[in-house]
Amino acid sequence: MPSCDAAARPPLTVDALVQAVRSTFRGLPDVRKGGNNQRYTKEDAGLAAFSVFFTQSPSFLDYQTRMQKERGRNNATSLFGVHRLPSDQQIRNLLDPVAPSSLAPLLLEVVETLYQGGALETHRAFTGGFLAALDGTQYFTSEKIACPHCTTRTHADGTVRYTHTAVTPVLLAPGQEAVFPLPPAFVVPQDGHDKQDCELAASGRWLAQWAPRIAPWGITFLGDDLYCHQPFCHQVLAQGCHFLFVCLPPSHATLYEWVADFERVGAISTRVVTRWTGTQHITDTYRYLNDLPLRDGDDARLVGWCELTTTDAAGRVVYRNAWATSHAVTAENVVALVAAGRSRWKIENENNNTLKTKGYHFEHNYGHGQQHLSAVLATLILLAYLMHTVLERVDRRYRAIRAQLPSRRTFFEHLRALLQYLPFDTWEHLFDFMLDALAPAPRKTRARAGTG
Repeated sequence: MPSCDAAARPPLTVDALVQAVRSTFRGLPDVRKGGNNQRYTKEDAGLAAFSVFFTQSPSFLDYQTRMQKERGRNNATSLFGVHRLPSDQQIRNLLDPVAPSSLAPLLLEVVETLYQGGALETHRAFTGGFLAALDGTQYFTSEKIACPHCTTRTHADGTVRYTHTAVTPVLLAPGQEAVFPLPPAFVVPQDGHDKQDCELAASGRWLAQWAPRIAPWGITFLGDDLYCHQPFCHQVLAQGCHFLFVCLPPSHATLYEWVADFERVGAISTRVVTRWTGTQHITDTYRYLNDLPLRDGDDARLVGWCELTTTDAAGRVVYRNAWATSHAVTAENVVALVAAGRSRWKIENENNNTLKTKGYHFEHNYGHGQQHLSAVLATLILLAYLMHTVLERVDRRYRAIRAQLPSRRTFFEHLRALLQYLPFDTWEHLFDFMLDALAPAPRKTRARAGTG
């Protein structure tokens, strides 16, 4: 799915999305030297792996191999376009040399298609732009399995733990359940650097590579206190974006000394909002200031600061947090700013938690490899999650099926069962079959008794 204007972008159907995956893998160089190992292609390996994550079925390819033998056809071919069904080990061998950076653009191109088509309007923030949250999450850990791209940590007892961590940015919005994954960045050892890589450095590389593409949308980046430091804030601003980061006292002593000074003279601007939760009255107290130094020194960046303290009817504090931002904080926007800052939790709950606990098995070791396999498979999982989210928003049939089922889990249970036992010609055939089966039975009218 190459970058193009809105008129030329393909529709976001399952077929178009699967074809985009195929085109991405087809364009990758093949470093094999020839011989019998040329029987399977990288695109077949990539689509086969993607089909497992899209169907949330680790045994999907085994079922399709059996179906091919028994029926002479299979769903991996008809729905995902896999020409030859490779084994799990063949998939691992073919995908291990693939750099995840070659797949990452597809995630952004899908989101760009949504943006160009107006499907992201529900996610516009208080500025009229969009919110993008940054966060790192660990997706592999072992004391035995390792590759050159692992991060290592030696414990006091001498044991070494190997891990993989990914920064998984998303577009999100307060009050909106859907989050849209953007290209990931991976914490990996960097050439020419003695220190181990870290989440913040990976996020900086992500900004340099991807922020220019989305900055024109009016992006405000969200992040926890890890990101709220001057060098990273400068990186965000250099890309033409804003920041709204959690700002905690232990790591921002200078800023909070200024807050304390303003507090002593009663000069902190305050807005109080009382609301009814349905069970009790809650009081939200917003405090805010502008032009506070983010750190000590003459070169300190001046930022806006806002704090929310929520108390119940008895005066007990039930929530408190604070943020530093490049936006000027006012009485008119402080409530919206805080709502935006608080929505950062969605990257942990709606994104990372969903990836780990809602059928995607993000932390499962599908294959580690010795080059890039672990990161490539993680990228394909993110791509599958993004496409599910996109289809629920723009595909009428997909959305109608989801509406008839009580949960995401039930939807995938039905999908797995159908694809295990029945071959389908197309996605349209599959979705129509599911809709017909789920449609409410027509109400029968009782015939009136006649006289004669």
